[in-house]
Amino acid sequence: MTNPQLTHRAHAILRATACGRVHVSLSCEPDIFVDGLAFSDQPGARALIHAGLISPARPGRIGEQVPARLTDTGRGVLAAAGFGARGTAA
Repeated sequence: MTNPQLTHRAHAILRATACGRVHVSLSCEPDIFVDGLAFSDQPGARALIHAGLISPARPGRIGEQVPARLTDTGRGVLAAAGFGARGTAA
């Protein structure tokens, strides 16, 4: 998944992840939660995980929700879109 293919929604999830607002469930098809609520576009969220832009911040048990973090690639995508490390405009 390259930057031009990302929607505004995908960029918003990356920014929320950078701000520490996202958790991910540990499973083969993980779900994303923003501010404790299930994200409405789970297929889109999974695409960000499978593309290597978001990953769990720590290990855990299958099914457990853990904090999400941006990968180096995810941080690069945000930087290319004009956002800093905390998801705010650079």
